[in-house]
Amino acid sequence: MTQTFIPILMYHQVSPRPLPTFRKYTVTPRAFAAQMRWLALAGYTPITLDALLEHRQERGELPRRSVIITFDDGFQDCVDYAVPILRKHGFTAIFYLVTGLMGQSSEWLKAERGVTFPLMNWAMVRQLEADGFSCGAHTVSHPRLALLDLADCRMELRDSRLQLEDQLEHAVTHLAYPFGSWNAAVRAIAAEVGYRSACTVEIGLSASDDDPLALRRVPVLGQDTLLDFIYRLRTARSFHEALRGKMAEARRRWRRTGANTAR
Repeated sequence: MTQTFIPILMYHQVSPRPLPTFRKYTVTPRAFAAQMRWLALAGYTPITLDALLEHRQERGELPRRSVIITFDDGFQDCVDYAVPILRKHGFTAIFYLVTGLMGQSSEWLKAERGVTFPLMNWAMVRQLEADGFSCGAHTVSHPRLALLDLADCRMELRDSRLQLEDQLEHAVTHLAYPFGSWNAAVRAIAAEVGYRSACTVEIGLSASDDDPLALRRVPVLGQDTLLDFIYRLRTARSFHEALRGKMAEARRRWRRTGANTAR
């Protein structure tokens, strides 16, 4: 199979009122609308993770410009502000949910960032699926899985999947590792309890030979401009990150040339 690279976009919160301590992970509705509008104008087609896996098992074709849109944590703001914009364009996305806190708040952020945000409840999630979106697991309580003992890790991965399947009445086989915390043991447990894919926070376009239980993603951050977003789609890096990389490479070449000249 020809090597292909798919951007798996990673969002967290979409809100008109970014808090300073979570600004990095909060995209405003205005910026999100501009990003989705650009995807549509540029001919991108959002696909599901199931479609990606089928394609990589040589059982299906993908649109020429495919993209996957993911949201971690299950913030209610994403239902209020992101979903109407996605619906407007006929786009699909997957929402990774912390099943032990549905309808409550993001308690794990209290220690991390000193803030909490309302989370989706089960009725919202069922409506999302009725509207053509997908839902995946983000564990029961959002721990750093690689720091847990194996029994607790298994419980977090198994029970979140079972809770989702009980509420949604269908198989759930997609996972995102909270905090991007995983290792070989965590990956093995994810496979053992029935996940077919798992997203990491490792930055990069997802290549055809990616491990399906260690998929790379493209972060979309609150400070990104539309130009940054366009660069991320193609390189996984923002315009400014790409520019800094080119400048660093130019400096390395200049130093090598200078050293050779000195000889």
